[in-house]
Amino acid sequence: MSETTENRPVTAPPTATVPKAAEPAEPTEPAAERRHNNLILVVMLGAVFMALLDSTIVNVATPTIRADLDTTGSALQLIVAGYTIAYATLLVTGARFGARNGYRTVFLFGLLTFTAASLACGLAPGSAVLICARVVQGVGAAMLMPQIYSLIQLRFQGAARARALSLYAATIGLGVVVGQVAGGLLVSADLFGSGWRPVFLINVPIGVVLMSAGLRLLPQGKPTTPKGLDVPGLITLSATLLLLVVPLVMGHDQHWPLWTRISLVASVPMLLVFARVERAAAARGGAPLVPGRVLKTPGLLPGASSLFFAMAGYAGFLFSFSQHMQSGLGESATRTGLTFAPLAIGVATGSLTWQKVPERLHRTMIATACVVAAVGHMGIGFTMRSGGHDGVVLSVLQLVVGIGMGYVTSPLLTVSLAKVAPADAADASGVMTTAAQIAQVLGIAAYGSVYLSAADNSTTNPSAHAFFVTAMLVVTGALISGLAALKLPRTQRT
Repeated sequence: MSETTENRPVTAPPTATVPKAAEPAEPTEPAAERRHNNLILVVMLGAVFMALLDSTIVNVATPTIRADLDTTGSALQLIVAGYTIAYATLLVTGARFGARNGYRTVFLFGLLTFTAASLACGLAPGSAVLICARVVQGVGAAMLMPQIYSLIQLRFQGAARARALSLYAATIGLGVVVGQVAGGLLVSADLFGSGWRPVFLINVPIGVVLMSAGLRLLPQGKPTTPKGLDVPGLITLSATLLLLVVPLVMGHDQHWPLWTRISLVASVPMLLVFARVERAAAARGGAPLVPGRVLKTPGLLPGASSLFFAMAGYAGFLFSFSQHMQSGLGESATRTGLTFAPLAIGVATGSLTWQKVPERLHRTMIATACVVAAVGHMGIGFTMRSGGHDGVVLSVLQLVVGIGMGYVTSPLLTVSLAKVAPADAADASGVMTTAAQIAQVLGIAAYGSVYLSAADNSTTNPSAHAFFVTAMLVVTGALISGLAALKLPRTQRT
């Protein structure tokens, strides 16, 4: 454009040179704003990483916790799942709190709650205190996590938003995997004879640093909506999730008593009650917890469904594989944790490179990546079934799974949320993060129960057989995720 102006000196008016002279000054403010936004993103992703780390970091620490605190199997499961139950149940509510009270305020409140609860976990004298502290941790995570996507939606535009969402998704995938690695290293290090406690205490200094940075960097945004809290919706949604998740978590250890079966059956009509409560709230002009307008956003429901099946299998795989490595193969916590390193590398690689694929191919790319992840899961299942765990083969297969997941989770967030209006950012964030977190709860509970039951019912190499059965179910879930991804709208160049 500037060359065209310079080639027409006779016809160009004198004022035509003003924009050209002003051009060098224009990038200054955007560059400063870009740096500020990048710092905000670092703070937010640090909190995301810490919150997701705690969803899996306990997995490899469970044998040590059980020995130290002399816990029952049910108590141990609640220590692992209590965090995620509270987290998943309150995510949508956390999104609404952010919209009503300001994303900055609710984010910092959640971060403070999470950090304080982490300290309580690390100092817990017994299993009861640890379970309660884990639940409070989950509440803090549910308050801070939904604000991340809302802030990204409001602070970033265009390609910058896509990059921010890719980093967000990469952090989600890495947090889940690195939790396994970090848990193994911290438990094995036994710092100052503290055993499993650094698994939680490590969050305290990180949380303090993030709080300090957040107070300085996060924008003083005002509430974006006067929406109410929808207490009936919160109660019925929480009841639905609890009826579904608690029996799955505790059923196997208690040999599936009658109350667990009644609870699972009751979760279905309770879900219908929740749907009716939401419709009634919308009909009277209220503010339903999950607005129908948001659910009708093109791509949101297919994306949430695909993400659900992908993350459920991912979480179930991590849990059952960790159990097989330690209980079945007798590996140490450190060895078990480091086994997941290639998986973390693969997730990071996929999450940060998928944007190089042309936009018109994104839907096909996600479905294909689900198949790639399924192939990796299948290969690991057959490798473990044979009784061996060759380091090179296992590492390659883990890398395959990681790359597949990286090319699934990150683009799913971007494609599914591409058409969400800024005013609906909080509610859309709640829907997507709730889908991912409920998937992890149900994945650990359901696939974990399959693994434990199969191990109990097998006489020959029970752990290897149980893991193989679980891996084949994870393969099925990955393929269902791919089919759901094919329902996504075609990405249009923006």
